Amino acid sequence: MNLKNLHTDNKPVQTNVVFIAEEGKVISLQIAAREQLKEHITKVPALLVCVFGNAVYQDEKGKSVELKPGDYVNIEANVKHLVDAKEDSNFLVIK
Repeated sequence: MNLKNLHTDNKPVQTNVVFIAEEGKVISLQIAAREQLKEHITKVPALLVCVFGNAVYQDEKGKSVELKPGDYVNIEANVKHLVDAKEDSNFLVIK
């Protein structure tokens, strides 16, 4: 299987749960080039791992991280954040 195959809708931002465990889950997040995962808050800590593409993570605390394949960022609970995709990008979100 390939993560690209999980996202068949023609939408700029798509998610699909890949794995659910007793205490968390893994989500595949795909963002089209020049699109944005709009500002939001997660209630639990999360790890955002770039699988392919190029994007920038930003949060309300002023953190800005460029993400390329293999890069990751820890997302704090209850902190507003967003992701801007510079090119077609795919991430794994681990909560």
